[in-house]
Amino acid sequence: MKFRKKPVVIEAIQFTGGNWERIGEFVGQKAALARKYGNNILLINTLEGEMRADVGDWIIKGVKGEFYPCKPDIFELTYEKVEE
Repeated sequence: MKFRKKPVVIEAIQFTGGNWERIGEFVGQKAALARKYGNNILLINTLEGEMRADVGDWIIKGVKGEFYPCKPDIFELTYEKVEE
């Protein structure tokens, strides 16, 4: 069997290592953020537990309001920009 991902518009922000405030505003109180090893690693609470995001990774808001990191290559293969 083959399946196609349903077309869903998501919100996301890329982690630069210097945009802690913008990421905090994006995730609000729904996810706990922690700095480790300088500005290069972001730890974010997801539905599956704590996950690591590195500089360049995207933080995605899921369809149920949850947050999770996504590597840039996977993000580019899976998503395209939507004009508002």
